[in-house]
Amino acid sequence: MDDPTSPMALASCMPLSITWTLRNIHSLSYFGSLFMHCACSTINLDHHLPTMVQQPLEQGDLFSRRCILVNGPVIVGAGPSGLAVGAGLRQQGVPFVILDRANCIASLWQNKTYDRLKLHLPKQFCQLPFFPFPPNFPEYPSKYQFVDYLESYAKKFEINPRFNESVHSAKYDETCGLWRVRTVVNDCEVEYICRWLVVATGENAEKVEPDFQGLDEFGGHVMHACDYRSGEAYQGKRILVVGCGNSGMEVSLDLCHHNAFPFMVVRSSVHVLPREISGRSTFELATSLMKWLPVKMVDKILLILARCTLGNLEKYGIKRPLMGPLELKNTHGKTPVLDIGTLKKIKSGKIQIVPGIKKFSRGLVELVNGENLEMDSVILATGYCSNVPSWLKESDLFSEEGMPTTPFPEGWKGKSGLYAVGFTKRGLSGASFDAIRVSQDIAKFWNQETRSQTNHYVTVSCDRRCNK
Repeated sequence: MDDPTSPMALASCMPLSITWTLRNIHSLSYFGSLFMHCACSTINLDHHLPTMVQQPLEQGDLFSRRCILVNGPVIVGAGPSGLAVGAGLRQQGVPFVILDRANCIASLWQNKTYDRLKLHLPKQFCQLPFFPFPPNFPEYPSKYQFVDYLESYAKKFEINPRFNESVHSAKYDETCGLWRVRTVVNDCEVEYICRWLVVATGENAEKVEPDFQGLDEFGGHVMHACDYRSGEAYQGKRILVVGCGNSGMEVSLDLCHHNAFPFMVVRSSVHVLPREISGRSTFELATSLMKWLPVKMVDKILLILARCTLGNLEKYGIKRPLMGPLELKNTHGKTPVLDIGTLKKIKSGKIQIVPGIKKFSRGLVELVNGENLEMDSVILATGYCSNVPSWLKESDLFSEEGMPTTPFPEGWKGKSGLYAVGFTKRGLSGASFDAIRVSQDIAKFWNQETRSQTNHYVTVSCDRRCNK
């Protein structure tokens, strides 16, 4: 597949106006695609009447950026969601560009996860569209195996993201009916102009770090779980792990395996389920039951089985929410913890459960119950959030929190060619589900427009400046 932004023309002069007349701007079949050094680009793609529009250059835009007209969608994010969309588009012959601020695919998995991490669900629920896991992979692949799988996935579908390119803004231009995506790469501003924009940065783009009173006075080492790799350096140390989700539980377990002394903060109620029940994945069991029973009934069954398998956890300081695990996941997006051995360490006393934090002081943490504990380090397993509001200038598809305003399964498509993938709160299977729908929807419109025989006119105002 040809590069949708391969060079066609260069404008390295003072501002000028170039008018392109072409039979089909979306396929660009007669001359490849357009690559220009330009300050601003105004393109009108009217599907009924030939139109030529030129918008005056703004003062701040002069000599400010390269401008690239993309023959297809721009996908922001080269994680599993972005790769899945790319594979779907490649299957249907639609060209695309993937942008990512990191230097590799799936940077969250490669650069911000602990060494012992494995997929929490069986591999059949985590594979991306059109490409299963290798048969020799275990039921729960390690993060390294998963990254290898993603690398093979990108290679199979000839997906070549543009790395180290951070998106600063994306805005729909009502005048020309196109998206303008502004990035920075190698100290140069670049503006991509496209008909469709796919937001695939996901729910976990940025770490969440609560502002605890006195934490800056603590004096010991403080880090977010995204920077934690292993407990090797913490042998014999007292570590406060803030958070009791899957990350907090597994970091605490890893610290135990390295002979550290973890204290895990459990501030609110949480559902803890066994990863497997009688040798069968709990998730697989729940999925099967939901085909025949309502969610509340499945929740009751899961909680009975969890009580039989794990016992009463309240006496160890872990309280269950009033709402069942599946209902809570569906309504609030809160994922239940799947236990892989942490509870055994809690019951033996090797992991201490403590209540919420009141404040920190030099080498100490004061808890809400008035107890003061000496600590050597603090690990914040406090989760992640979307970063979409920081760069996407749009308020219909996404909320102020950077999540779709319409719940799954309808939150994948917005107005004016905007799409969202990886925001379902249903893991990799949810991302794959949306990726298939998004790629099919874009391909439908792309094929309709490439078959059109209408002449279109494009006016681009160009100049150049790199901030070197």
